[in-house]
Amino acid sequence: MLLLDAGLILWNQTRQRWVGNKKSENQPQQAREPKLNWNATYESLLGSNKLFPQPIPLSEMIDFLVDVWEQEGLYD
Repeated sequence: MLLLDAGLILWNQTRQRWVGNKKSENQPQQAREPKLNWNATYESLLGSNKLFPQPIPLSEMIDFLVDVWEQEGLYD
């Protein structure tokens, strides 16, 4: 159980860095500039294991991937 607990602790710490502190669900989302360059290709973004220069919001990455997959006929 010690390994499981250590993994859970690490996961929670990592997740906390991703989501930040005390973000209320009731707060309206502020409009923000997209982090991804929409002219980017799948290969240019995900073709290497290099870190992005800044965090990419999950919703933005999902939109990008769905667009690419739809263009390639991989997503219906």
